[in-house]
Amino acid sequence: MDLRTRITSSIKQAMRDKDSARLSTLRLINAAIKDRDIAARGEGIEDGVGDDEVLGILGKMVKQRKDTAKTYEEAGRLDLTERELSEIKVIEEFLPRKLSKKEVAKAVDSAVEETGATSIRDMGRVMGALKAKYTGQMDFGAVGPMVKDRLTQA
Repeated sequence: MDLRTRITSSIKQAMRDKDSARLSTLRLINAAIKDRDIAARGEGIEDGVGDDEVLGILGKMVKQRKDTAKTYEEAGRLDLTERELSEIKVIEEFLPRKLSKKEVAKAVDSAVEETGATSIRDMGRVMGALKAKYTGQMDFGAVGPMVKDRLTQA
């Protein structure tokens, strides 16, 4: 079952369960996907974006909510922090499992080999290869320094 179908069926289930908080988050996800679909039509893609781009949208949504939760926590608004964290849990249901540090290191090594990267100038190619394969499975902000270290050792 593709992501859109899973999200749609989750929306229907949340409606049946009268779970308004979950329903609200699912509708936000659906709206973000539809916004991207509309933008894609302008680029000539008529059937909407694929699952890989939907995963990117979901990853961005999680990152935004983590940043917002941190801001709320610093401001002492724990009620709003809890709401953001509960939204993160709902969004993460649709993301693939996060890779362990060992798996991330192995993925970085294989991406360096696949791209034939030899210096720090090849970092963009390596990151592009990782994003193509592992969107939603790793934190690319943390992976960047790992790739940089790996390429400076080569």
